[in-house]
Amino acid sequence: MKSKKKVVVLLSAGLDSTINAFEALKHHHEIVLALTFNYGQRAAKKEIESAGKIAAYLKIPHKVVELPWFKDFNKSSLLVEEQKVPTGAQVKIDDLQTSTETAKSVWVPNRNGIFLNIAAAYAEALGADAVIPGFNAEEAATFPDNSKEFLDQATKALWYSTSNHVTVGCYTAHLIKKDIVRLGQGLKVPWELIWPCYFSGDQWCGQCESCLRSKRAFLSAGIDVKSLFRE
Repeated sequence: MKSKKKVVVLLSAGLDSTINAFEALKHHHEIVLALTFNYGQRAAKKEIESAGKIAAYLKIPHKVVELPWFKDFNKSSLLVEEQKVPTGAQVKIDDLQTSTETAKSVWVPNRNGIFLNIAAAYAEALGADAVIPGFNAEEAATFPDNSKEFLDQATKALWYSTSNHVTVGCYTAHLIKKDIVRLGQGLKVPWELIWPCYFSGDQWCGQCESCLRSKRAFLSAGIDVKSLFRE
């Protein structure tokens, strides 16, 4: 992406979205809005709270978009309390077959497709050139809506549905988690502000897939964030 663009960032306060917000500013883009979505996910409370803190830290405008109707078509364990989110021994982040199965439990139909279209509408209305979500290559193996291919196709679709031809770009789509953490270190990201966990607790649970991937990434980068995880 060229410098000095106006952009809208999708900010869930997770590792990937946070790094993309920092990177956008590093590349001298003007973030005209950071969007956080409340679609009934278990971590909504902490994601909104953490995203607000990150936006305040970066001095960028922040908006929470309420999407209560997600419950109408969802069976994801991230939204349905009666279903259990895979944790601990159920999660094997180095086993593609197991990860593919656990991904089915937390899959939310067309979530990123809906998010990008909403963000693109805000971008067009605010005169922004691009939308920046937080994706990564590691999870793209089991979540196709994290992939570079998805980003490219989304941009093609938005060419028709936005009058200013909003594009979709992501600084981390080609990176795995440990490289994203190292990128964040260079950006001096205050790690205590992020929320990568699937749950809304006092600390990151340390047992869900997102936490386990984050924990491994921090350890491989030699960063001590033990105080942030619940043991």
